[in-house]
Amino acid sequence: MKQIFALIAGLIFGLGLIISGMANPAKVLNFLDLFGSWDPSLAFVMGGAILVTAPGFAWLTRALDRPFFDSEFRIPRRSDIEPKLVVGAAIFGTGWGLGGFCPGPALTALPIAATGTLIFVPFMLIGMWAARHAPDKPFSLKGATQ
Repeated sequence: MKQIFALIAGLIFGLGLIISGMANPAKVLNFLDLFGSWDPSLAFVMGGAILVTAPGFAWLTRALDRPFFDSEFRIPRRSDIEPKLVVGAAIFGTGWGLGGFCPGPALTALPIAATGTLIFVPFMLIGMWAARHAPDKPFSLKGATQ
C-alpha cells in the first residue's frame, strides 16, 4: 500500500511539473538568465508550492502522531553545515544551471526525450550512486609523504 501511494504522489508531482512547464529545461534556464530572456514563472511555481505545502505539512505533523504508512515522521533534525552538504549543493546547482534540470523534471521529461535529458539522467544516476557510496568522513592526508 505504501508503494501505491508513493506512486500516486509521484504521478501527481510529475503531472504538476508538466502542467507548470517545469519539465522544459528552457523554462529553468530562462529563469536563471537574469540579464537575458528572464522568465519569473519558476519563482511563481515554487512560491505556489510553498504556499500549499508549508501550512499542510505543519498541520499534518501536528494533527497526526505518525504518517499513515510509516512508524514516524522523518524530519531532518540536523542543522549543521558540513563540507559534504556544501559540495553536493554546488554540484546540484551547477548541473541545474547548465542543464536546466533537477531530478524530478528530468525524470518527467525522460519519456519525451527532451533536449539533453538522455545525457543528464545517466549522469544524475551516476551522481546519486556516487553520493550514496561516498565516505561520510573526508579522507585525511596526515602521515602522507610529500
